[in-house]
Amino acid sequence: MKLSDLCQNLISVPAGAENLTIGGLTADSRKVVPGFLFAALAGTRADGSAYIEEAVSRGAIAVLTAEGADVSPGIVHIRAKDPRHVLAIMAARFHERQPQTIVAVTGTSGKTSVAAFTRQIWQTAGNAAASIGTTGVRSPTRDDYGTLTTPDPVDLALLLRELADEGVTHAAMEASSHGLTQRRLDGVRLAAGGFTNLGRDHMDYHPTVEHYFESKMRLFDTLLPKTAPAVVFADDQWSAAAIDAASRAGLNVHTVGRNGNLLKLKRLEHERHRQIGEIEAEGRLFRIVLPLAGEFQMANALVAAGLAIASGTPVQTALAALEHLQGAPGRLDLAGTARGGVPVFVDYAHKPEALENVLASVRPFTTGKVIVVFGCGGDRDKLKRPIMGEIATRLADVVIVTDDNPRSEVAEVIRAEILAAAPGALEIGDRRTAIRQAVAAAEAGDTVIVAGKGHEIGQTIGTQTQHFSDIEEVRAAISEIGQ
Repeated sequence: MKLSDLCQNLISVPAGAENLTIGGLTADSRKVVPGFLFAALAGTRADGSAYIEEAVSRGAIAVLTAEGADVSPGIVHIRAKDPRHVLAIMAARFHERQPQTIVAVTGTSGKTSVAAFTRQIWQTAGNAAASIGTTGVRSPTRDDYGTLTTPDPVDLALLLRELADEGVTHAAMEASSHGLTQRRLDGVRLAAGGFTNLGRDHMDYHPTVEHYFESKMRLFDTLLPKTAPAVVFADDQWSAAAIDAASRAGLNVHTVGRNGNLLKLKRLEHERHRQIGEIEAEGRLFRIVLPLAGEFQMANALVAAGLAIASGTPVQTALAALEHLQGAPGRLDLAGTARGGVPVFVDYAHKPEALENVLASVRPFTTGKVIVVFGCGGDRDKLKRPIMGEIATRLADVVIVTDDNPRSEVAEVIRAEILAAAPGALEIGDRRTAIRQAVAAAEAGDTVIVAGKGHEIGQTIGTQTQHFSDIEEVRAAISEIGQ
């Protein structure tokens, strides 16, 4: 593609470089091949400007930088006030094709489930659909495990083109605060957006919770076109602020939940592996049997249904689809049933509100003890550790504090910071042993939760990541201890 086409109505092209043919784009100097444009972006750990010479040596014929950056003579240099935004738009133009209907959901918890549920609702309605997020990419032809909530803009643009090429017409994706602030979604042609909730997370990246919220709201006030639908879960402490932000941005706001106007949850009855809800919509009352445990899953399902409805799915079709939903991997995932019929769930809850939600969600159907195994990650927000310790001891009957990706920190120190607010909790550093202890201690009527890693299949200690799956370990423990 010609450089002038990539830059049209976006940024100035250096004189004489208008007809330069660009063969690809990347912000990773290691991925540069001859004919590429290299985006030298400033990151939290490194500045891409330091890799310009390497990119040029690999064949980069143009470089995109922030204003004021120095580039050696002889290379086409494009300067931008916001190079991340420019790269995202360029990537979208280069790869061009995207699914016709794309929705994005933001919030602290529930994004993965909402994206997965929206995909499933669309599929039930007869659409070729995909979901993109923390657990990877799902479409009619692929099931790719992933690690990033929101891919970088070049990878995302390529992915959307691949999905469109395979015939996907509808795609639901997660919008993380990192992805939004780093402009990764700026080239995505969005039809609707959703908001789930806001809690404490990524305080190692955002200076305040308010800044974190404002980053989330970039989906509403910057990325969605005017009058586009915004679906907001109405029962969170940040719901009113999200509704206000969406309204001020000129969006068509729909709310869901107990206080919702599009989908109003009138009644909810909990059972061990499912819940029965009565939902008011279009002046009618629908009885829905959701085959998933936990009230937060009903909240996620309502946001997903709202996004599907807002993007053209009939209300009755969307709500009927909820009765066939499959949970996202690692989200209150029933890993197995231990001795005495004890359910053992694995959940991704690694932040305070998520842990509180999952523990509260199993209490209605637990006649015995709630047993929880959890830890906190190293090199992340340290202030959440005692908060999670307090939540665990308040909502669970047996608490086992263990390791969860200590990374470069001393694991014993992390556990001590949790235990400072968790009187009576057991400390078992080895996660495999902790899981076996929890399963062995469970009796009929109890519920076991192993929280923190969910779908992840690695445990990072120092700089090494070793294979570790909570689901595999739970099943192994059940097998060893017996029914």
